[in-house]
Amino acid sequence: MTGGNRGIGRAIAEAFLAQGDLVAVTSRSGEAPPGAFAVPCEVTDADSVDAAFAAVEAHQGPVEVLVANAGITRDTLVLRMSEDDWSEVIDTNLSGSFRVAKRAAKGMLRLRRGRIIFISSVVGLLGSPGQVNYAASKAGQVGMARSLARELGSRSITANVVAPGFIETDMTAVLPEEQQAAYRNQIPLGRMGSTAEIADAVTWLASDAAGYVTGAVIPVDGGLGMGH
Repeated sequence: MTGGNRGIGRAIAEAFLAQGDLVAVTSRSGEAPPGAFAVPCEVTDADSVDAAFAAVEAHQGPVEVLVANAGITRDTLVLRMSEDDWSEVIDTNLSGSFRVAKRAAKGMLRLRRGRIIFISSVVGLLGSPGQVNYAASKAGQVGMARSLARELGSRSITANVVAPGFIETDMTAVLPEEQQAAYRNQIPLGRMGSTAEIADAVTWLASDAAGYVTGAVIPVDGGLGMGH
């Protein structure tokens, strides 16, 4: 999986490890949870992606499940958003997802099975002021997954999206309490989610139990984005 060294990505990696799976984690820093195979990778560089996959394949065999989680934000109002603010977010979040999915599909087609799971966001469907770039990148993952579902389905390869809402992470923990309270007030369940709850959805999509689920967007957002 990409971006698995902290937050939601780390929780997903740890959930797969707890099941006894062989897990490889890519990150810019090359860090990974204990028990995972750590691989440095820059998802904005196709050669780096190819090298990372080659390292994983040499270490533990073909990639059967891809979790595309690497992402960045460059939040600002649209009139202040620079070309770089736009292009860096799109290149990492959306084009990065394309690069890893393309490379993973090559091996999955040979295996005639596989799971591709994109970690999107409720923002991709709901929208958010100051996040035109991020929301566009996350919405784009939905179209990508659904196109891949149609393109690869005949080979028993599924492509799905998990769309987290407000989740308790190091990033949300530093927000002022009144801002956190305002977020909670928008959520029907009245609380933020845990990283483990995202990991549960991802491991289910990767399991045999979800073998007939493809092209789906699974919201894990406490009801925040329902209807979108």
